[in-house]
Amino acid sequence: MTTQQILAQLVSFQVLGGDSNLSIAVWIEEYLNHLGVEVIHVPNDDGTKRSLHCRIGPAVDGGVILSGHMDVVPVAGQAWTTDPFALTDKADGNLYARGSCDMKGFLACCLQAVPYFLKAELKTPIYLALSYDEEIGCLAAPALAKHINEHYTEKPKYAIIGEPSMMQPVVGQKGIVIYKTIVNGSAGHSSRIKTEVSAISEAARLIIWLENKMNALIEEGRIDDRFSPNHTSIHCGLMEQSGIAPNVISDSATFYWDVRVIPQDKASQILHEFENYCQSLVDTNADRFPGFTIETTSFHPDVPPLDTPEDQDVVSLIRKVSGVDSLAAVSYAAEAGQFAEAGFQAVICGPGDIAQAHRANEFVAKDQLIKCEQMLERLANLMG
Repeated sequence: MTTQQILAQLVSFQVLGGDSNLSIAVWIEEYLNHLGVEVIHVPNDDGTKRSLHCRIGPAVDGGVILSGHMDVVPVAGQAWTTDPFALTDKADGNLYARGSCDMKGFLACCLQAVPYFLKAELKTPIYLALSYDEEIGCLAAPALAKHINEHYTEKPKYAIIGEPSMMQPVVGQKGIVIYKTIVNGSAGHSSRIKTEVSAISEAARLIIWLENKMNALIEEGRIDDRFSPNHTSIHCGLMEQSGIAPNVISDSATFYWDVRVIPQDKASQILHEFENYCQSLVDTNADRFPGFTIETTSFHPDVPPLDTPEDQDVVSLIRKVSGVDSLAAVSYAAEAGQFAEAGFQAVICGPGDIAQAHRANEFVAKDQLIKCEQMLERLANLMG
């Protein structure tokens, strides 16, 4: 099968983040089994989802993991002009479908390259590692990387995560975590605002604190010009359950905020300082309302940033196989930081433009797929 034929199959599976991915996982496994490749499952607890990994080549140290995710984001409410789950060739050099860019184009290239890998008589192995639920928090990658470490007697050395980067090697990636904060105040008549504790007012103080914290980090010079924006961002994007009427003091307010950290910053430290401030507000309001509380929990797991040093061997490897010497960093979160945390030298490099991801009429350019195919052929030749 050609890359385009495989991609047409992959995009037909309407597997959104959070959904069971067994349909696409089974198709991929059957494809690999037909080529004589044994596939290993990494299921979730109830068996409704599974990550996959496999090895092509000998059981020796130093192999390369090619990794991507099988799920996509929703299309509801978007103005698609074609069927988002049918690959469409408009004869303009692009292939349109949900996931064509993010990131089934890379998966299709990898699967198309397997026969080439098999014929190359590899001296060092190439692994495929495919995850689920990346689009709702990179949930499966830690277990997948851990399973690879534990399953094989040999130790893979490198991980190339094929997120869309226009085939530009990427060595830096921001981390992300989302928190949910619930403020419990005291209800009452609005004329008693100095007697009661308004959950909305206290939530507003917290949100302003978060913005001020972001600005303070910038003023301290915590800058990394590889990224845009070049600093850690802290943002409140959703507020709910906040009051019942204009003349009733609100007794509850819930808001969600995200932290996208550059590699030198830690979300856990920002959370620690935020919780200290929360406690100061609780102490201040204790006399007015002893039941006043602020509770913050993780809504989206902490996905670590990626910061691969330029002198790591993987940088030399990706430069050779991609044919691109320049290095970049991206502000979106990906599984690369998780693979690096698991002990693999990790980079991002894949076909397509991230500007096309998550939007209506998503596409991947055909020439990007060709460049990815060429990269994988060079990788096989280097490992052979």
